[in-house]
Amino acid sequence: MSALLDLQLAVEDLDLPTEGDFQTWLDIALEETQSGSQEVTIRVVNESESQALNHQYRGKDKPTNVLSFPFEAPPGVTIDLLGDLVICADVVRTEAHQQNKKPHHHWAHMVIHGTLHLLGYDHENDQDADAMEQLEVRLLSKLGIDDPYQDH
Repeated sequence: MSALLDLQLAVEDLDLPTEGDFQTWLDIALEETQSGSQEVTIRVVNESESQALNHQYRGKDKPTNVLSFPFEAPPGVTIDLLGDLVICADVVRTEAHQQNKKPHHHWAHMVIHGTLHLLGYDHENDQDADAMEQLEVRLLSKLGIDDPYQDH
């Protein structure tokens, strides 16, 4: 079953992945981890919006690659909304270049990584980080993308 994608582009960038790419990556992240159809908003932003959100919600005054905002429904409300991802195009592009990764592959990684955060995965301790990274590597391999952590 396909996830419902609400793609919002707050930047004008000709090198962005297509809506179909975002949909594929979202579906890959959800196919083994969720049952049913979930809606996810992906908003692609510039550095200033990323920095403002990162500062407001994480206390870090710098732009970041991806922010995940899981949806928490009030008691008694049932909505198939998983949450929102905010991805900074400039940071993803810069990181891909610095880490010698194909930009398209890094975008896929950020969507999968962020979606796993929406599902409750985290990397706050070594055990959780290892589990999350192993799942990311397995999901990315389905797309023919090498382990993004192999050089770390």
